[in-house]
Amino acid sequence: MSAVPVTIVDYGVGNLFSLASALDAVGGSSVVSRDPDAIARAGKLILPGVGAFGDAADKLRDTGLGDAVKYAAGRGAYLLGICLGMQLLFDRSFEFGEHPGLGLLRGDIVPIADDIPDGYKIPHIGWNSLSISKPNRLLDGSLSGQYVYFVHSYHARVADDSLAAVTEYGAPLTAAAAHENVFGCQFHPEKSGRVGISIIDAYNKL
Repeated sequence: MSAVPVTIVDYGVGNLFSLASALDAVGGSSVVSRDPDAIARAGKLILPGVGAFGDAADKLRDTGLGDAVKYAAGRGAYLLGICLGMQLLFDRSFEFGEHPGLGLLRGDIVPIADDIPDGYKIPHIGWNSLSISKPNRLLDGSLSGQYVYFVHSYHARVADDSLAAVTEYGAPLTAAAAHENVFGCQFHPEKSGRVGISIIDAYNKL
C-alpha cells in the first residue's frame, strides 16, 4: 500500500467516485479536494476530466487549482491526468477556439478528425489496443497489445519526447504521455478492467 494518499482534484468536471473506487480496489487511499493549498502540498495527484477543454481550463484558472497543480508538479509531486485531464497538461487546445493549457507537457490538442481517414466515427468510443512507445513506471512494454477504453474526439499532437503510447484508429492517435513525474492517459484506466486497474496500482505504488 502506498504511504502517500492520492489527491483527486475536484474542479467540477470529473468522475471522482470511479477513481476513488479504483484506488480503493488496489489498496490505496485517496482524498478528493478543491483546496488549492492542499493540492499544492500534495505528494501525488490525479487530474480527471470530461467535457470541453475551454470550460475545464476556465474552472482551473478561476479556482486557483490550475496554479496549485502546476506548483505541485514543479516541486516533484507525481501527477496523472486522465482523458480531458491529460489534455489539460499540454500547452493549448484547438477545441472550439484556442485555449491555453497548463503547459506541463509540450504539444497541442487537436481534433482526431484532422488525423484519421474519412468514414471513422467521431468521437472515438470503445476498446482499442495500446502500442507502448516509451515504457515508463505506469506503462511498461508488457502492456503493448492490451486493450483499454477510450472516449474522445481530440488527442494530443506531442511536440517533444513525452509520447508514451499510441492507439490505432485509422491512424496512430496519442494514448499516453509521460515526462519525469508527469503522466497522462487519454483512455480511462478506471474503466479499463484488469489492465486499467494494473495502471492505477502502479500509480498508487509510486
